[in-house]
Amino acid sequence: MKSIAEIKAIREKMQSQIILRENSEEGETRLVVGMATCGISAGARPVFNTLVDEVAKRNLSKVKVTRAGCLGMCKLEPIVEVFVPGQEKVTYIQVDSEKAKRIISEHIVNGNVVNDYLITSEV
Repeated sequence: MKSIAEIKAIREKMQSQIILRENSEEGETRLVVGMATCGISAGARPVFNTLVDEVAKRNLSKVKVTRAGCLGMCKLEPIVEVFVPGQEKVTYIQVDSEKAKRIISEHIVNGNVVNDYLITSEV
């Protein structure tokens, strides 16, 4: 068991990381990939890497790709959530590397949501 001092030190370290995440740049688009065990086993790691590569290749300076834990819909993994300032969150499901490239191309670069990869009532 950890001592109270060790627990407080861990808490302070985590608080600073939360503040960093909350203080993203103004106007910054965020792509969040579910990287819990369910997401990783469904293929989230290659999706994450593809998104990072595409953002770098296209020199998209106001786009950040980040990881999250479980997004709560394990059977729909890999999941990518897109947060564009001033717009509603968009959640893409069952994303693979090819879908990730299309999301960058159509949604992030051209501003068109890729409806083919969204949650529908059929899921």
